Amino acid sequence: MKKKITGVLVALTSLFAYVAFVPDSPPANDHSKWEHYGGTPDQSRFFKGSQITKKNVDKLQVAWVYPTTDSVPNFFSPIVVDTIMYVMAKNYSLVAINALTGKEIWIHANLQGLTRRGINYWESKDRKDRRLLFTLNNSLQAIDALTGKSIMTFGKNGYVDMREGLDREVSSIRRIQAMMPGVIFENLIIMGSAPGEAYFSPPGHVRAYNIVTGKQEWIFHTIPHPGEYGYETWPKDAYKYVGAVNVWSEISVDTKRGIAYLPLGSPTYDYYGADRIGSNLFGNSLVALDARTGKRKWHFQTVHHDLWDYDLASAPQLITVNRKGKRIDAVAVATKHGFMFVFDRVTGEPVFPIEEKPFPKSEMPGEQSWPTQPIPSLPSFTRHEVTLETLNPYYSKAEKEKWTKRIAAAKSGLYVPLSDKYETIAVPGALGGVNFGNTASDPEKGMMYILAQEYPSVYKLERIKPATELMSADDVNKAKTLYASTCRSCHGENMTGAGIAPSIVNAGQRLNIDEFKGLLASGRGQMPGFAHIQEEQVTAIYKFLGGNPNMRMFNRRNTEAKMPEGPVVASGGAPIKPDVNPKAPMSEYPEGVDHPKDRYTTDYGTFWPGLLNPKWSRVVAYDLNTGTIKWERPIGEDTLAMKKETQNLGTPGGTQRKGIVVTSTGVLFCTAKGGKLYAYDSGNGKLLWETTLSHESNAQPIMYEAKGKQYLVVNASSNFTQDGINHAKKPGALPRGYVVYALSGKK
Repeated sequence: MKKKITGVLVALTSLFAYVAFVPDSPPANDHSKWEHYGGTPDQSRFFKGSQITKKNVDKLQVAWVYPTTDSVPNFFSPIVVDTIMYVMAKNYSLVAINALTGKEIWIHANLQGLTRRGINYWESKDRKDRRLLFTLNNSLQAIDALTGKSIMTFGKNGYVDMREGLDREVSSIRRIQAMMPGVIFENLIIMGSAPGEAYFSPPGHVRAYNIVTGKQEWIFHTIPHPGEYGYETWPKDAYKYVGAVNVWSEISVDTKRGIAYLPLGSPTYDYYGADRIGSNLFGNSLVALDARTGKRKWHFQTVHHDLWDYDLASAPQLITVNRKGKRIDAVAVATKHGFMFVFDRVTGEPVFPIEEKPFPKSEMPGEQSWPTQPIPSLPSFTRHEVTLETLNPYYSKAEKEKWTKRIAAAKSGLYVPLSDKYETIAVPGALGGVNFGNTASDPEKGMMYILAQEYPSVYKLERIKPATELMSADDVNKAKTLYASTCRSCHGENMTGAGIAPSIVNAGQRLNIDEFKGLLASGRGQMPGFAHIQEEQVTAIYKFLGGNPNMRMFNRRNTEAKMPEGPVVASGGAPIKPDVNPKAPMSEYPEGVDHPKDRYTTDYGTFWPGLLNPKWSRVVAYDLNTGTIKWERPIGEDTLAMKKETQNLGTPGGTQRKGIVVTSTGVLFCTAKGGKLYAYDSGNGKLLWETTLSHESNAQPIMYEAKGKQYLVVNASSNFTQDGINHAKKPGALPRGYVVYALSGKK
């Protein structure tokens, strides 16, 4: 009887708790706070405050600095709740500091693998439950925002395994964590992912989890399953092997309407799509979902059957425009390849015309490039071709001669398909254009601001050769002989496993050569050791299993826990249970699935950012009431930009990993290459103030108000590039850390 009463009480408590967590009416975005990555769930980076204005912004001074005490770059963007700022510092620790003084309140140490760029904050309606949510490697976890301690009732034993539910064997997924935080809506956290974009990477399905319990509330299949909308835009079995189509950047939410806007990325493989013939929904699409249920409301695909890695990488901006005498609540998205798309936020109807235009056909074996692509009528903010006339005039004579020959032999232009016969020069390339963090808006004025660059990529496809083609005939024979005599009885004829023996297809790709040697010599679990195998046989079979003896595995972090100085309250987050007999990542098409004979690949080709003549990087103001570019200004500094003949031209790669803050008083703050921090008049682009940071900033700047005083925060903790000036070595340089600015004398 006692057990029944207890069960009823628990059920009632859970029910009342859930009811308490759902607001009576959805609140609008509060732009006077910065409790989310982009300020508010709309990701506008817009701050409503009266203190810092166009007249006094040049009086900003450093109020205080919180040093990270790390020797490694830090890309984290803080959030502020009341008078507490949450930052990452001290060897991957999450730190709560006083937002007025920088004094440490608590430290949750050794969160190695913490979301690189930010975290989420949520509170219950009565504010008694306050949580910080974040991904730690492939898990989703929660920490009490006031105590800094892990909430062990969240998920299962304190965490949610985000590898689950992604159409792959869970233990075979090596990476799913997005570098960006999710977005909070009511009692849900909506999560994107970054599964990678190699062949057979996991899919990037978008999911929402209950903030209190960790339960998955809904999932949106970005690669549709049979019977779902868009399934017919792929080969019938594509969902079994195609990956990505993920939100790796920022999801924007209209909190009043309960609509989430997903900027989705490319399908795998980015540059060769013979195994995914079709338009490939919802790849490269802006998708509007019911934020409570995950049901699709509308979508628009900005690139059909992507072959250029033109992800939607920047936050959709939720703005209200005045168009032909009518106020329209709109959503605008700027793209890597230099276009601006604007839609009615509710219906998905284009606010400005979009035309499907024909483009060249691919000549690659098995490839079927889409015959048309959507081109908006709004002015593009980049060029789309490299010619001899647009080649960088500041190159040396030798560089000019080299590129004159390469351009003559290559093809360049918008949507020119890649080839294995010649180089393709794409402008912009894989880095944009615009990228993550590069968009902001003044929501009620219909103004959108972007950080743009013309960063080309030079591509050439190459056929991926199987291991046996890369090995000598003698090595192949040694490997096959050894496998037949030693391994086949357990792991099967085709290395796919049998009984308790796992698949070892491409096992060499997940072990370095030393680990592989140790495994063969000592054995593991039911597998005995084979100490008698000769060195050359070990190397041969390692290659046979897809390994490269000359390559060292990356991302093997030093996991040694070190306690930092200060008020440490916890360490390491919720303990994650290791996989038992983890499976190898998917490396071949499922049995019985039709697929191309060969696979092709290329690198990103992003080694020549200054290939075009300037301007190289700039801030651009779009008036989306009229559909015009209102103003633009070059930004960034390096040794080239400081020369007399190249001043005010921007810098190659100058807006990469940079950010914006827009204020209601008409000030636009921008960071740029070279540790530059600018303040512009958002109406006309006039430069009002600038300063140079002691370290590079590769995080989003933020703004907040506490105790009647307004602050601007810049995370300046990255290293300067080789083509820049190391300001950290100058006399009076500030330490690597979070630099907080305020007006002097203001309370």
